[in-house]
Amino acid sequence: MDIQQKIAHYYETVLSKTHLRTLLDNDERNKHLVTEFDGILLDYSHEKVDAELISQFQQLADNTNLFATLKDIQSGIKFNSTENRAVLHTALRTPEAQQVIVDGQNVIPDVYQILNRVKTFTESVRSGTFLGYTKKQLLNTVVIGIGGSYLGIEFIYEALRTHHEGQLKSKGRQLRFLANVDPVDTIRALQGLNVEETIFVINSKTFTTAETIMNAKVCRNWILEQYKLLGHENAKEILESHLTAVSTNLAETGKFGINEQRVFGFWDWVGGRYSVTSAIGVLPLSLQFGYDYIAQVLNGAHSIDQHLVNEKQVSRNLPVLLGLLGWYRASIQKYQALALIPYAQCLLRFPAHVQQVHMESNGKTALVYPDKHEQYLKSACPFIFGEPGTNSQHSFFQLIHQGSQVIPCEFIGYAKSQAETGASNPAAVRDQHDELMSNYFAQVDALARGKTKEEVVAEGVKEELQHHKVFPGDRCSLQILFQNEANPYNVGQLLALYEHRVLVEGILWGINPFDQWGVELGKVLAKNVRSVLLKNVENHQNLDFAGFNANSATKNLISHYRAFQGKQ
Repeated sequence: MDIQQKIAHYYETVLSKTHLRTLLDNDERNKHLVTEFDGILLDYSHEKVDAELISQFQQLADNTNLFATLKDIQSGIKFNSTENRAVLHTALRTPEAQQVIVDGQNVIPDVYQILNRVKTFTESVRSGTFLGYTKKQLLNTVVIGIGGSYLGIEFIYEALRTHHEGQLKSKGRQLRFLANVDPVDTIRALQGLNVEETIFVINSKTFTTAETIMNAKVCRNWILEQYKLLGHENAKEILESHLTAVSTNLAETGKFGINEQRVFGFWDWVGGRYSVTSAIGVLPLSLQFGYDYIAQVLNGAHSIDQHLVNEKQVSRNLPVLLGLLGWYRASIQKYQALALIPYAQCLLRFPAHVQQVHMESNGKTALVYPDKHEQYLKSACPFIFGEPGTNSQHSFFQLIHQGSQVIPCEFIGYAKSQAETGASNPAAVRDQHDELMSNYFAQVDALARGKTKEEVVAEGVKEELQHHKVFPGDRCSLQILFQNEANPYNVGQLLALYEHRVLVEGILWGINPFDQWGVELGKVLAKNVRSVLLKNVENHQNLDFAGFNANSATKNLISHYRAFQGKQ
């Protein structure tokens, strides 16, 4: 019996038969299922685990050489086997004095060459040294990007825009996002902006991402049209004053009208969904908040990067523990979903970011070593969703408490509210924050303990309502609690914590978390459909489908789409 089989056997014969209510009555157990690191506390006492299972987790990590693999990845091995690439988003926040070797070259000087250029440029924009075409200060930033070129940036922006220092640093400035190719998203991104005070950041490594380039073209036209209304038609100088890009394709960015000095690169060892600590995120976030403020995000992420590889005890290693628990829930307990519930409104976009990082990384069944992992991939990456508490309690918590399937939850909270610093009445803010956190603490117990028929009867509930008010409980969750309010440093920690737990789970499932062939397939098919639509722009009946290899159902629907347009 290998260690994974041993864990499965222990769960099936012991833990699955023990209600969480019983486990939580063991004070000795509870106190050992809490660990802390650098201002973060992780309490997993409300999971179906005990000391014996944690010991087995340690065996699993040791037997799979997990820690050696994690160290090798940060050292520059080409872990992304399907694309023959290193995986080094951790190098983006490595201190300048250290070395990381890829193909015989230390990449850290290249990282800091870009970061220093970002710092110089963003400081020149924020100070008013670099101005728009008509010599007005650039106060508005629009980020054009999709997926990993957008979600992580928006998560960090939302997390910090109500932080007291973040508010001071960004006063008078706006940061907006244009991700969807839907023209309505363009209207919303540009609405109310003064072109003379707006700078655009186009995020596309190859500068060929279909949605991003279309949106970039629309924005380029908007810039020129707005300036034409003001009596200015020097397109080259106008565009060079208002366009920047994060890309490696200097030829295409040059053709687009972007000055080479305003193009910031990154490398093939940075995956899109892990790129927020590259210029992809650091450039727009530094325009909004200032480089030195955002550098604290990098420092926080680096703290967790080091913790990941230096702490070899799984019971004390936060990202490894999260990854092992995630693997255990999905592959052993067979749970198919995960709810992320931040009890902090500033983390409202965190679930969307993790949804992409997790599901695009591990949402696959293609194995690197099919003979080793197939049995435990049958229930792998869960469906991830979430919403801040307490809003979520009035949305989907009914399902989580009494639904037919168990949905594990991960609760995130802070010991201090962002709103307290600078408040005219800090005591009132603390009181409101305590109301919020009362729910954070109560929900995990309610999920775990539930309510028995006997308890319902003892409350004097009418017989016909009794079964409606019984809660099965035995629903697992964990809690992450930060010592301070959400700030740049611990937002960086949170970012890295979930990046690394995804990697740990991918290693245990035997998949490559750093490719995304499912995304690529959709892009190809969409390109084929687009060619049909272009061929039939004015044709609303009897469309020309020559060369379009698709089934009749798809062709019929496309025909209806054009026919509806012809009736407008």
